[in-house]
Amino acid sequence: MYNSRKRIPVEYPTEMTAIWSCTKDDCNGWMRQRYSFEDSPVCAQCGSPMEACEKELPILYDSGLDRKAAEKNSKTKDPEPDGPLDDRT
Repeated sequence: MYNSRKRIPVEYPTEMTAIWSCTKDDCNGWMRQRYSFEDSPVCAQCGSPMEACEKELPILYDSGLDRKAAEKNSKTKDPEPDGPLDDRT
């Protein structure tokens, strides 16, 4: 049977983000400056030069090693006991 419940859309936090935007009027290509490898990239869709501007986009959180390193540093390790482990008197 078809489940017809409507899901509530999730509101993601946004911020003004620096992007590269295509200069060609017919093209809507853009990319985040943080994830580009060149100082003045060309559009991947049409090959035109791109210009720096800003756009309100959802916040992307760093993942991978940065997140794992932060989690590792935030956890404190239990100090090792000074005596033997089986000393239960």
